[in-house]
Amino acid sequence: MAHLAVKNYADATLVDRRTALSQLILWCAERGVEQPRDVTKPILERYQRHLFYYRKADGAPLSPRTLAQRLVPVRAFFRWLARENYILSNPASELELPRSQRRLPAAVLTVEEAEAVLAAPDVGEPIGLRDRAILEVLYATAIRRTELVRLAVWTWTGRGPR
Repeated sequence: MAHLAVKNYADATLVDRRTALSQLILWCAERGVEQPRDVTKPILERYQRHLFYYRKADGAPLSPRTLAQRLVPVRAFFRWLARENYILSNPASELELPRSQRRLPAAVLTVEEAEAVLAAPDVGEPIGLRDRAILEVLYATAIRRTELVRLAVWTWTGRGPR
């Protein structure tokens, strides 16, 4: 994972990849596969089927997006192992990811509704000003909530984030 940190990957990405690879390693160890060189394409296809049939505590299957989030680090890891000559060939090179679902929002705000939402915070109060800034950033950039939460506040004094 150090090579990803050097490439300035986000901490959350590093944690997600480490988690996904740990799950694969545990699954392989339960089946007697201890070394990366022992992993074959059929083993990875079995792992992919395992993820497909896996059920969460509430009985729901993993979403196609979650399946992809578990498999992308596996493909990247084996690509890295092959590139660095730790393994002779990449067993994950032909591993197909599930098709992602493209869902549109259930409801889209009208122009009037969007303007009403943006005008709702009381900008005369510090909290209202903060809330208006949050809404403006969300509306203008379409970033995700988690990306918004992780935004650093920069001061204009040239000292960087607070």
